[in-house]
Amino acid sequence: MSAETFLRDYWQKKPLLIRNAFPDFEPPVSADELAGLACEEDVESRLVIQDAEGEQWALENGPFEDMRFSSLPESHWTLLVQAVDHWVPEANALLEQFRFIPSWRIDDLMVSYATKGGGVGPHYDNYDVFLIQASGQRRWEIGGIFGEDSPRRDDTPVMILPEWQAEETFLLNPGDMLYIPPRVGHNGTAESDDCMTYSVGFRAPSHADILRQFTDFVGEQLKSETRYSDPDLTLQQSPGLIRQTDIEKVRSIMTDYLNEPDLLENWFGQFMTEHKYPDQAASTDEDEQYSVEELTDYLQDGGQLYRSEGSRFAYREKTDGSVVLFVNGEACEISAESTDFVRALCDLPAISADCISTREAQEVLTELYNMEALYGEE
Repeated sequence: MSAETFLRDYWQKKPLLIRNAFPDFEPPVSADELAGLACEEDVESRLVIQDAEGEQWALENGPFEDMRFSSLPESHWTLLVQAVDHWVPEANALLEQFRFIPSWRIDDLMVSYATKGGGVGPHYDNYDVFLIQASGQRRWEIGGIFGEDSPRRDDTPVMILPEWQAEETFLLNPGDMLYIPPRVGHNGTAESDDCMTYSVGFRAPSHADILRQFTDFVGEQLKSETRYSDPDLTLQQSPGLIRQTDIEKVRSIMTDYLNEPDLLENWFGQFMTEHKYPDQAASTDEDEQYSVEELTDYLQDGGQLYRSEGSRFAYREKTDGSVVLFVNGEACEISAESTDFVRALCDLPAISADCISTREAQEVLTELYNMEALYGEE
């Protein structure tokens, strides 16, 4: 199946099972390595334990002590580690397989390890997800469309759909992949003690988030003196009446900001490239940063540049041929002469001197340096 066919017939429309989507799949993270990540302070992790009857769930949040894993029961538990692609380059490389979806829509790679009977119960997500079976077997049950008003149990620490019936059931083996659109109910249960599932999730901001974040972005740029005004006020019979002309003034305030050139466009690029964990995107010390000259020489000597794990890159095109580059929630404008480098930087797994000229490299790398986006780690 081509990517075009998938997008046309399945994306946000209906589930799809792809057998052997990743032939001879080699998990980039072992169970022991996953447990090690769950012990790290900066890594988001959860442990879900359920009873043998599958009726009760307990939730623990990491980081965990090493001894916690040796004290777990023999079955019916799941370890979930978020954003593994931020920490493991090989896991980050796996996301390259999914860039037929715009990069700014990709969220992260979550990895779960479960013992036999383990799972998080029947639930739904508000975003698209690809579920790759990495090792062992997992039985997936899917069916129904759910939302905020759907009944859910209030006696469990995880979201559970109590009134749910499976419409389809699939047993996934290593290399199989299941796509599930937003709001489709699903329930995964480990059928073996070495069940590892990789979940590629996507960003889907709610309308509430979009409106709140945009108005906050605009509001932070305005002076307190910029206020509602009505120098054309006329006498009205009822002082308690809000006239339609008053509402139109407020409507004009809203639309003026929406129509202001580049304001909405630049906000959206910054919003959708914000780092998942802002603290991790903080600048390193100056002596840990490469200089523009060092990186330019490195490229000319045959080196390659990679986007660091967890960093988010995107760009938008302007009518004059220039582009605005967005990196981890920051923006800079790049001249039309260097747009090829920007596209390569955002689209390709790695870039080399074959992709760009020295002048292009110097312009774009200077802007990245100013955004403190050049780091010294290999």
